Formats: sequence, structure tokens, C-alpha cells
Amino acid sequence: MTRRHGYALLSAIVAMIVAICAAIYVGVASDDGDARNTLASGSTPHNSAAPASAGVWVGAWSASPVGAEPGTETNGMAGRSVRNVVHAGVGGAAARITLSNLYGQQPLNITHASIAVAASANNATAATDTMRRLTFGGSTSVIVPAGQQVVSDAVRVLIPHDTDILVTTYSPTSSGSVTYHPQARQISYAAEGDRTEDLSGAAYTEQTPYWRYLTAVDVLSHESEGTVVVIGDSLTDGVSSTTGENRRWTDVLTDRLRENRSAPRYSVVNQGISGNRVLASGIGRPAENPSGLTRFDRDVLGRTNVKAVVVVLGVNDILRTPHQTDANMITAGLRALKQQAHARGLRVIGATLMPFQGHRGFQPDLEATRQAVNAQIRSGKVFDDYVDFDKALRDPYDPRRLRSEYDSGDHLHPSDKGYEQMAETFDLSALKGTAPAQL
Repeated sequence: MTRRHGYALLSAIVAMIVAICAAIYVGVASDDGDARNTLASGSTPHNSAAPASAGVWVGAWSASPVGAEPGTETNGMAGRSVRNVVHAGVGGAAARITLSNLYGQQPLNITHASIAVAASANNATAATDTMRRLTFGGSTSVIVPAGQQVVSDAVRVLIPHDTDILVTTYSPTSSGSVTYHPQARQISYAAEGDRTEDLSGAAYTEQTPYWRYLTAVDVLSHESEGTVVVIGDSLTDGVSSTTGENRRWTDVLTDRLRENRSAPRYSVVNQGISGNRVLASGIGRPAENPSGLTRFDRDVLGRTNVKAVVVVLGVNDILRTPHQTDANMITAGLRALKQQAHARGLRVIGATLMPFQGHRGFQPDLEATRQAVNAQIRSGKVFDDYVDFDKALRDPYDPRRLRSEYDSGDHLHPSDKGYEQMAETFDLSALKGTAPAQL
């Protein structure tokens, strides 16, 4: 894949189009979802006007909350600005964000938040005329109770597709552990003091490979009619893909959906968690790295305007200790995910489990379980449809291994080329339609 385009002329183009959009989008946006905010009182800033209802709210980006960031138990990010860099797969004329304090031990006090388009890829500097102050129920501040999340008000800002977005928050007080997503494959930033509306990235001298607090960015889009949610493990999270290049297989799928005129007009959001399993969660309350069954309602059904679901889970149930060697247990869990989606009328596409011989966790009996799970998926008894990632990436001369050019080197995670092959293998027409009728 080539480096993302559109940054060279972005500042001049955005300044012109935002002015046009400001004349068109007036009033309050409609919302297809049922997101609920926890709000604090306060004043309304000058740029809080939300857009009109033209367009459709869809997910432009998301990441699942995974756990509590180590080392933040005492002070959290008190007195510092957190500038998350995320990539918008689809564009829109307005945006809103979701902040999570799921793993916080006390209320998270956000006194200032902003959103902007990045001036260039992998950069903490904002493009000219794109910085917008965010509000929550008309207030510039919000308190997020421990274990909860909030959704911001919509704000007018033109977000081109295939560009980086800067979402910045500031908290003056300690909230305890920071809710984070560790395998971002993207560098974000932090700065001392309230630098929330700094256009320049000069103050953002601290780099981090994590996303903090931020779990979703939605846009009011004319490019997309709905959202595809992909729930998965490290193979969806993009482990081993090139940092900052957006080369996860879901990024390539996003490009394919946008460029193929006969494909559904859907955005794609990535709900991968490295190490994630279908059946078992990690330790703690709430559990870190919650199982697919535990998090499906929040991370999939809770996303904006969902039209289809893709499930890429199961390999960690086999590989991680204690090993699950009963294929029927794994496929029963996968069918339970499908049933949750069907209750919402959503179509579910699953994926076969890719090979991992050569990985440090490989054992012959685990390979037998993988093959048994794949046989059930291919039989059509687990999902509405499936994509055969196993067939697409395995070595034809040794099908228990990844093909060498698709192997990152650890014999489990694909290379950039392997992730691209996964997306190219995906039949876009499989996303069309709805779930079978419930009898």
C-alpha cells in the first residue's frame, strides 16, 4: 500500500470547504444510536454548533478498551494533555467522540477536549482552521464516572477520508488508572499542562504507542451508509504491521470498500484486542482483555449504525494457557456471538483460523483443534458466511505454516503483505444482506 494521500494541500482545501459547510450545516444533528452521556454543567463555547441531519452517522475509527495502563495507578494523566492520533477511514462534515473510564478507579475529570485534522501523517500538529473545541451536553467539561464512558456533542469539522485526526483531552486532577489500548500501531503524544487547543505539536514531546481514554470517533458522512464492525484478536489489532502506516487488514478492507463502486458503502471499525479469546477473559474487575462473549454487546452492538459484523477469533482460545482443545466449545462460543448479532438483524461473517506451526506455542494437538474448528466454519454451521484466511495465507507445501512472504517472522502474525492478502481475499458482497429470519 502507498502512504496515505491528501495532506499536501490539506490546509488550504480544508479552510475553503469548512467555510462552505458552515453555511450548509446548521442546527442539531439527528442520531441513529442510543448513546448516553454522563454530563457536567458549564458554559457553551463559541464553536459548539452541531450540524444538520443531512448525512449518516457512521464509525470512522474505534478501538476497544483493553485494561489499565501500568504506572498510572496513582496520578493517571493529571496535569497533562493527551493527544491521540487516530486514522479516519471515512470522511464527514461533523464528528463526535467517545471517552472511556472503564478501568479508572475514580471519576475522570476532563476539563477541556478538542478535535482537529492532523497537518500531516504521524504528526501532532493540527491543519489550519480545523481545531474545534468539544463539548458534552453543551459544557466544555465532563466527569466520567469510574467504569463508564461518555459521548461528546457533535461539532462541525470537515474530516477527509484516509487522514489522521488529533483528539486531545486535558484532566487537571488524578483519576487513577488510565483506560488504554496498548497495541495501537500508531504513535500518539502527551504534553505538560493544558495544551488542548495548541495548533502546533511543539509542546507534545512525549510519545506513546498507546491510545488513552479515546475509544471511538464517529462522523456525519455522505460517503458511507453504515458501519462494519470487526471483532478480533492481534491478527485484527494489526500486531507486526508497520507502525504509523495503517496497514492492518481492516485498513485495506476500508480502502477496498471505498474504491469499489459495486461494494456496500460501509465504513470499517477495528475492535481487535491482542490476545483476545472467544471464551475466557483476563483477570480483574472489570476484567482486562475481556472475552469476545463478554464484550460483544459493548464493542460491536454498541457501535454506531452497525450494518454487518466480522468475527476473527478463536486462535488464542487454542494457543493461550489453559489451552482449549475442544473445538466444539470454541464454535459454540462463535455461534453465540452470531446469535447476539442476529437478535439485532445483523449479518455475521466469520474467518477460518490461520496456521501457526513454528510459533513457540505450537503443539500437534493444538493444530488438530484448529483444523476441527475450521472444518465446522467451512461447513456453514457457525456463521452466515465466512472468509477463508487459512487457505489464503497458508503455505501450499506445508499447510500448517504461514506462507513465508505472508509471515512477519514469528509464524503467527502476518507481514504487511500478509495483512493485505487477508483483505484482498475478503468477498465484499458477503457484507450485503441481513441476518436470516429468526424462527
